[in-house]
Amino acid sequence: MSTSFLKCAAAALAMTVFPVMGAHAQQSGTVRSTHGAWSILCDTPAGASSEQCAMMQNVVAEDRPEMGLSVVVLRTADGKAEILRVLAPLGVLLPNGLGLNVDGKDIGRAYFVRCFQDGCYAEVILEEQLVETFKIGQSATFIVFQTPEEGIGIPVDLNGFAEGFEALPR
Repeated sequence: MSTSFLKCAAAALAMTVFPVMGAHAQQSGTVRSTHGAWSILCDTPAGASSEQCAMMQNVVAEDRPEMGLSVVVLRTADGKAEILRVLAPLGVLLPNGLGLNVDGKDIGRAYFVRCFQDGCYAEVILEEQLVETFKIGQSATFIVFQTPEEGIGIPVDLNGFAEGFEALPR
């Protein structure tokens, strides 16, 4: 399963398919629906011919209020793939990537593909097996590193993921 989470080369191409949608999505998008801990936001980006939607959740580490993540699930404009994009704050250790555990099981790591002024992005193509893991899971923990030895686990509630994923416009 860890190979599902590590398909970063293909995901890097997705940056050109869907505009960067992270922390700014809440500011410019309209909440279409809410499914448990997840919200579906929609917006028509500049130059786009149609509205684009993403499922999103913003989380903050309980003991580190400066350490927050935006977790975004979106479909590519051609509808052929789904992408998991995570925005981490500046200052994370990039070579260690972003770790993922679901219900205590290690899923693997994704590498950061790009940093902007609002943070650094890791993303992967969401393969069916990972989607199913999220649908039946209770909690995901994304792990960012500030040093090679210090991982900070940030919990993400998977409540409503299945319903939200199904409601995400195609």
